[in-house]
Amino acid sequence: MTFREGNPKAGRGRRPAAPAVVDAGSQYELRQLVPAKSVSEQVHTAGRVKDCGKAVEFSWPGVYFEGRFRGTGLGVILACAAADYDVQVDGVTVATLVTPGDTTHWINSLQDGEHTVRVVKRNDTPGDTSTFGGFVAAPGGAVLSKPAPRDRQIEFIGDSITVGYGNVSGTRDCNPEQVGRNTNSDVSHGALTARQLDADYQINGFSGLGMVRNVAGICPDVTYRTYYDRALLNVDGDVWQNPGTWRPQVVVVNLGSNDFSDLTPGEPWTPDSLAAAYRAAYGEFLRKLRIRNGAGTTLVAVGFDRNAEHVRQVVEARNDAGDSGVHYWFLDQSGLDFLGCDGHTSAHDDRVIADRLAVFVKSLPMGW
Repeated sequence: MTFREGNPKAGRGRRPAAPAVVDAGSQYELRQLVPAKSVSEQVHTAGRVKDCGKAVEFSWPGVYFEGRFRGTGLGVILACAAADYDVQVDGVTVATLVTPGDTTHWINSLQDGEHTVRVVKRNDTPGDTSTFGGFVAAPGGAVLSKPAPRDRQIEFIGDSITVGYGNVSGTRDCNPEQVGRNTNSDVSHGALTARQLDADYQINGFSGLGMVRNVAGICPDVTYRTYYDRALLNVDGDVWQNPGTWRPQVVVVNLGSNDFSDLTPGEPWTPDSLAAAYRAAYGEFLRKLRIRNGAGTTLVAVGFDRNAEHVRQVVEARNDAGDSGVHYWFLDQSGLDFLGCDGHTSAHDDRVIADRLAVFVKSLPMGW
């Protein structure tokens, strides 16, 4: 099930030749082409994926796969009828695949030579599992060894603001279909911050959920913390198996816009009981992140709108308890237009936030 938030302010390289895009089955016997290597041998990814050998499964937004190939074309193997994807060759987006289904999507008529390729999941589809089957080179070409991982890693934990909900819409007025098409996690503030810092990243965002309460009190039996440990969000009890390569130096947490959205009739909360429960759960979540990531990881807790003072108090309590690696960062709303769907942050806002957040991260005692 996909949860949607209301207005967060109320609660809250080288350019290739122009490619000809050819769909599966139109030029070659495409279905007979299969990758010679497993996906993990072909691509670099930092996202939460379940490795099935010849394919990987995933759910979180912003998951990306980076590879290298030689030749004039490349096939991208996907099985996903829910999410949208951008395909980037040599740093240029050459195709946007809207709920592509079970397909091999071909990018052809490239200049013969070596190229980089990147496939990225644009939006959040927590009710579905997506599958990526790797790359196949056009006849005469080859998939090359995968790119090296980046030395830096940063994780972003949050709700729709972290996802990039409706950020490329240009308007606040969107229906659910328009939200899906106009959400692009690849230009969310987290992705942009990571690029400024030359870091691999995870965008572990889930729209509509909070630390102890969800937007408008929906689905009271679950919260963001119900899903955080999962790779596949729609599989009850699923637990992501870290391959040992994910060791983020920085984890940024931005949860609370939904917790402090307006209370609705019949909810069991009072403002005081909600605030107390939120602070307790937030402190415990930071403690969990510390245990998971170790003493060397810097935790950044974001204060935003109604949750800001509560987050500041949680950080102060963690510091008083001896954890000096937890830092508070206030998300300043000045200069933001909130022209994303339903009054969410826009692509412009994401750039502004990323510029500010990258400066803050660089100021932390990590040497970045």
